[in-house]
Amino acid sequence: MNLSQQSATRSRLNSAFKQLMSVHWWMAACYLVLFVVGTVMAQLPREVSFRGGLYDFHKSIGVLTMALLSWRILVLLRVWWRKYTKRSPKFTPDWFKTFALHSSLYIFMWAVPVAGFLLSNSFKNKNVKFFGIVLPDLFPQNSAMVEVGRSLHFWLSYTFLAFVILHTIAQRKVVRANWRRISGFVKSKVASSPES
Repeated sequence: MNLSQQSATRSRLNSAFKQLMSVHWWMAACYLVLFVVGTVMAQLPREVSFRGGLYDFHKSIGVLTMALLSWRILVLLRVWWRKYTKRSPKFTPDWFKTFALHSSLYIFMWAVPVAGFLLSNSFKNKNVKFFGIVLPDLFPQNSAMVEVGRSLHFWLSYTFLAFVILHTIAQRKVVRANWRRISGFVKSKVASSPES
């Protein structure tokens, strides 16, 4: 392989990796919204007029994250294919630890919304909507499954949050670098803005 072919290969790998990181941050933002809105709406009394709207918004963002997850898995498979067809991974304890953590995160990214679908579909007339578009039910209406769906969605969500915290701790160098980048950007915007 000549130098120009190696450069083109690196460019494609970087492009796929950039796509993977882009969808990573979009999903992170969606999950932040889901956790905040989910916590707030669950605490609201039933009499609050906008409570139903919050539930619909929460479900819509949940559906969006499922679509982003599908895209993310396709990009990840592309990155893995390009990376591991050239050389096998080094099966070190750190590799297994990282693989286990990321696999758990992907399982939770799938399981939490599916449990949310189970909860919503178990109720009568509580269809999941994607910003007003009614989606087909994944599960049949079954009032006996409401509590199962509620418990699953609650416990999976908070277990997922614990794994997200573990992931953040494991990636603390990246978190610090991004925090410095964001802080620098905000400071530069504040410093350059005209005084009122």
